[in-house]
Amino acid sequence: MTTTQQPSEGSTDILRVILAILLPPLGVFLQVGLTLHFWINLILTLFGYIPGIIHALWVILRK
Repeated sequence: MTTTQQPSEGSTDILRVILAILLPPLGVFLQVGLTLHFWINLILTLFGYIPGIIHALWVILRK
């Protein structure tokens, strides 16, 4: 018999951080959905990749 395991929150955060580095708006979207933070991150990423990454990491890692 096999059991399915849900990913722990720590491993999910690691995945979101990796996505935030590659595609910052996607990492934010997975964390908060289509909220104001997503749109802010999209604009920051369009203006500059680094500000988008910084904002995405802030959104994902704050708790």
